Parts: sequence; structure tokens; C-alpha cells
Amino acid sequence: MDMNCSLQQKKAVEIKGVSKAFGTYQALKPVTFDIYENEFFTLLGPSGCGKTTLLRMIAGFEQPSTGEISLRGSNIQGQPPHRRRVNTVFQSYALFPHMTLEQNVAFGLENLGWAKDKREARVADMLRLVHMDKLAARKPQQLSGGQRQRIALARALAPEPEVLLLDEPLSALDLKLRQAMRDELRTLQRQTGITFVFVTHDQEEALDMSDRICVLGDGEIQQLGTPADVYEEPSNRFVADFIGETNFLDAEVISVDSERATVSIPFGMTLSVPHKGAVAGGKAVMSIRPEKINLPSQDGQISVDGTIVSANYLGGYTHYVVETGGTQLRVSKRNSVSRDRMLEIGRPITVSFAAESPRVLGA
Repeated sequence: MDMNCSLQQKKAVEIKGVSKAFGTYQALKPVTFDIYENEFFTLLGPSGCGKTTLLRMIAGFEQPSTGEISLRGSNIQGQPPHRRRVNTVFQSYALFPHMTLEQNVAFGLENLGWAKDKREARVADMLRLVHMDKLAARKPQQLSGGQRQRIALARALAPEPEVLLLDEPLSALDLKLRQAMRDELRTLQRQTGITFVFVTHDQEEALDMSDRICVLGDGEIQQLGTPADVYEEPSNRFVADFIGETNFLDAEVISVDSERATVSIPFGMTLSVPHKGAVAGGKAVMSIRPEKINLPSQDGQISVDGTIVSANYLGGYTHYVVETGGTQLRVSKRNSVSRDRMLEIGRPITVSFAAESPRVLGA
């Protein structure tokens, strides 16, 4: 399926030159992008990058300092939150403790004036959707964190919003539950066809669930693309460093064309590798992911001699640090089914990588 083609035909949210200042503090610099219908779109970045501020402006809890926000082609500037076909799921869930789960899900529908029979049918559908129909008479304090999260989702989905906003909804859950809820969120988005806009600082969540990711840093867009785009083809050092782990090597740029740069790197090598923003005669950094480095080396690849200085066993992988003449390389080696024996610290070793694995980024 050509998802990008179909998505581009229908825009759910349009952000045009939107910025936000709180006094002299610029929380978000002007940003422009579109979110498509039936898309799982993630705003990803560290604390203070502007992602929650942007989400709150889409919801109507904050007003932009500049720019315009449109929902399905209609300018929603100045509309209060309850007038927007947008619902929000918060990190705290914000369930009413004195109400049953059924009453919590029905609350928004009552405020919207839905008829009783239509309301009851919708509540029943939503509870079934999140697999909570057998617990409808319980109250929130009788639930686990994951169950409360499902009810918060059911309540937000019940009024049939055009866009569902999710503000770090998984951050309070433990690791295994968080992983399970990621699968459930993605399934819910596909089943309902509603556009999800998800805010997180967790790059693994973003890579796992998203159709596209908008990486924010310092109040502006650093890169917008598919998970594979932002991981394999980072636009700058910030993105390469924030999305996953990577090794950075200083590089001198000898020459560039539209796609590749010829650079010299600390191992006394000259390489021709893909680049983003490198300038001939200037300084740059070369980024290479730990899992792209092979230990031991493989024939036909660029090889580097070194010494193992640390080893950390992490189940599916062992993470090594290899000292290579004043430069340390982090290497992730997948462990085999038979459980590979860890290589001892102090052992001389040769590592290698394919010429297409590194990326040169402008300094």
C-alpha cells in the first residue's frame, strides 16, 4: 500500500507558522507541517523542546503567539477546547474516582447531549474495544495502571473525535506494561482510523508505533520523516544522537557531491560515504550506529584494529567498547541462540563496517 500517497491527499491537522512565547521565553519557534488523516504521528524530543506546548495549542488549552492551526481545512483559531473535534489523553489519566468505568466513559457523551440509547450503545462499544466490558461497574481505584489507561482511552475515543492527542500517556507505567500498551495503542489506532498525535521523549516508543516522527529540539523541528528516515538518515548531529545510540567521529571533508562526501577520519582512512550538510574543506562528524559495526570483522568491509575495554551483557545483545588508537567505538553484538561467550576485556580485536553504514553530518 502506498501510504504516503494516500495520506497526503487528506490533511487532518495543518500547522502554519505556529510559535509560542511565554513572556520573553520562546517555548516554540515558528513551525509548519501537516498531519494526515488516519496517521499515527509522534512529536518526539527532550524535555523543554516544545512538544507538549504544541499539543496543547492543537487541543485549545494554549493559543499560538503566531501562526494558524486548521482541523480538516477549517481554522480553529480561538475556538475553546470543547468546540474542537479533538480529545486528549493525559499522563495522569484524570479519571473521576467516584464514578464507575461505565460512567467515566459516558461523561463526555452526556455533556454533548447524546441520547440515552445512543450513549449506552457507544459506551458498550468502547468498553469492548479496550477489553474492559466485564469490569464496567468497577471504579478507577480498583484497576491497575494499564486498565486505567484503557479507560482513559475509551473515554477520549467515545465522542468520535477527528484527532486524538496523547500526552506521554505511557510514562507512568512499568516497562513490560508500557511495551504491551504500545501494541494496544497501535491496534486501536488502526481499528478506529482516528488520527493519533502522540507526545513522548522515549525514542523507542516513537520508532515502534509511528507512521511519521517529528523530532523537536530547542523549540524547532530538527527532522520530520518515517521512523526509518530519522534513524537511518538523521538530518543532523542532534537527531543522530537523540534517536538511538551512535558513535561520532571527527572528520575532515575533502570533497562533496549531492549525495556523498569524501572524508578523512581518525583511523588514517579516507572514505566516501553518504552525507547531510557537509561542506568541502570544512569540519564534520561521521556517525555510525553500534549495531552497524561487526565484531569480529567481516571480509570485504572497512576494518579497524583495537582492544576491548568494556563488555556489558544485555540479554539479546552484548555491548562492547573497543579502543582504537585514541578513539572508542561502541559495538552492539547480537547474541546467538546458543549464547555466545563474552569476549574478555583487554583482548585485541578487529572490527569492521560496510562503507554504506556511516553518515557524515555537517558540524
